[in-house]
Amino acid sequence: MNNEILERAFAEISRRRNNAFAENERRISEINEKIPEIRLVNDTIFNTGRELISMFADKNNRNAEQKIQQLRKYNTDAQTMARQKLVQYGYPPDYLDIHYTCPVCKDTGYNNSVYCECFKRLCASISAERINQNTQLKLSSFDTFDLSYYKGEEYTIMAKIFSYAQDYAYKFTINSPNILMLGGTGLGKTHLSLAIANEVIEKGYNVIYDSAINILQIIEREHFSHEHSLEMINNVLGTDLLILDDLGTEYRTQFYTSTIYNIVNTRLNRSLPTIMSTNLDSRGIGDKYDDRVASRIITNYTVLRFVGEDVRFLLKRKKSKDTPF
Repeated sequence: MNNEILERAFAEISRRRNNAFAENERRISEINEKIPEIRLVNDTIFNTGRELISMFADKNNRNAEQKIQQLRKYNTDAQTMARQKLVQYGYPPDYLDIHYTCPVCKDTGYNNSVYCECFKRLCASISAERINQNTQLKLSSFDTFDLSYYKGEEYTIMAKIFSYAQDYAYKFTINSPNILMLGGTGLGKTHLSLAIANEVIEKGYNVIYDSAINILQIIEREHFSHEHSLEMINNVLGTDLLILDDLGTEYRTQFYTSTIYNIVNTRLNRSLPTIMSTNLDSRGIGDKYDDRVASRIITNYTVLRFVGEDVRFLLKRKKSKDTPF
């Protein structure tokens, strides 16, 4: 894994842990001020803990085990008393516990000496952020998608597609279906796929968005580099949602064809959703790619067929009409 990604991830984990400690100290100060009885109980728990430590250290004390059991029970009873007192004053019973972002690893990044799942997801999120930094992710939203450019039957079709895309984004999970957006240029495929990406990212999922050719070129460059890096292909295969724009515009090479097959097949096997947009129709996909790729896409993706006129041409026509000279 890239060292920069690891450094950023560990910095974030450390920030989360420090925030958890700071918030716990704030809560302790608050409760000590508002509920003095709990302060006495907490002091008792603290002193009991110190006594337990000294008992463990004293190997010559023959009565240590019995005393340790007594202190542990005393400590447990004191904690129960503190929780009951918190509830009595309207606080949650665990208000004075340290609330970590990840209760599994307690914001250390490790679970049983291996990377915790939260840490892996954080690294994936940082990787996706780096990949997406040069895309136009923030330029499109559902609010800026204008259905007034479509008329008659085209409006009906596009309104259904728009509704489907919104519903997909708002209800997204890693078990969401795959989508294939078909249609000519300027019909809104990129706009809606970007809008989906933004909503899914807001929900906390990892999304990689880019044109097919850009992603393929990066994978190719890393594959044939001296280091033979697998960073991009691993990110693409494992991200929560992959969005490949302009599928079919890439050169037709054996490496690209096999890579696309690997991406499609692996993500299907992992049940991870993918959204692809292309200017090709179903026959064009069959002509561009071999049967292994084409059949998997056509049979395993929900097909959305975009219709209408190129919105950019409509905008240009409207501006020319509004120009007084």
